[in-house]
Amino acid sequence: MTTPGTALTAPPAASLRRISGFTPTGRLHLGNLLGAMVPTVAGQDTPGTVVFLSDLHAFTVEHNPATTRATTIEQATLLLAAGVDPDRSLFYLQSQVPAHTELHYLLECATGVGEAQRMIQFKEKSAAQHQVRLSLLTYPVLMAADILLHQSAEVPVGDDQDQHVELARDVATRFNARYGATFVVPRAVHPPTAARVMDLADPSRKMSKSAPSGGGTLFLLDAPDVLRRKVFRAVTDSASDVRYDPAARPGVANLLEILSACVGRSPGDLADDFDSYGPLKAAVADAVIDRVRPIQRRYADLAADPAYVRAILRDGAERARIATADTIHRARTAIGLL
Repeated sequence: MTTPGTALTAPPAASLRRISGFTPTGRLHLGNLLGAMVPTVAGQDTPGTVVFLSDLHAFTVEHNPATTRATTIEQATLLLAAGVDPDRSLFYLQSQVPAHTELHYLLECATGVGEAQRMIQFKEKSAAQHQVRLSLLTYPVLMAADILLHQSAEVPVGDDQDQHVELARDVATRFNARYGATFVVPRAVHPPTAARVMDLADPSRKMSKSAPSGGGTLFLLDAPDVLRRKVFRAVTDSASDVRYDPAARPGVANLLEILSACVGRSPGDLADDFDSYGPLKAAVADAVIDRVRPIQRRYADLAADPAYVRAILRDGAERARIATADTIHRARTAIGLL
């Protein structure tokens, strides 16, 4: 730890930590499992893996407090059921580690209003809201705090999150230049292509936790008969043959990609196994049900003892407070606090 009152000349030690955040704004679904949860679990052998529930981000839009609390514990339990191991990952709730919010404010002091207003998600979400919360404007700075707090050199993200990492880079660079070497400047890295699951009812958009009807979303806790019914109602097209063509036939391609992610074969090869949509949908439904069944069983066991899950989160938060203390001390010292 740096000595209080001293100038920061040496940069902090960089980490190759893998950081994954999950926001409790809705129920986790198959797209979350295949696109984020599976890679997160597989990456736990990376030293210093961080998995946290970004519950503060859930307050950028209208929410019900009781629902947010219930969704938070449900997501935490599902992450554990899917294989997140608190002995191999730093697993905690963002809101239980005050360093996130303290660093958020310090970084706001090095961020321009125009930078926040240019963020694509702010433009899109604010356009659809009658009353825009200030937190919707500033949450990308909180996301930068989430990243910089752990002094990560690399941040695995999807293409749609590149802008957030760029903001974190800009803010870290500016803070370091003005106040001394405080943060590792991270860079976005794009892991090997993960499954990108589209909505079954509208294959032009990704499966979403907060879709209005949920009819095209395969939630991880849906009963087997519900999952099967949703798959059989999936949009395809007017052709009769099964062919993998994402551009011309996105509905069929989505089904093949889901099946591919579940069974480990390429979508193109799988297309040759089917001569009509009925057998394809039956195979997809079976594969999805088989994929989530062990997670649902483990979830049921864990949900029967919510105190156990809460204890894991409390322990993770305590470890996270210790792990991030040096970064907060560096930032406070650098910016001029006693």
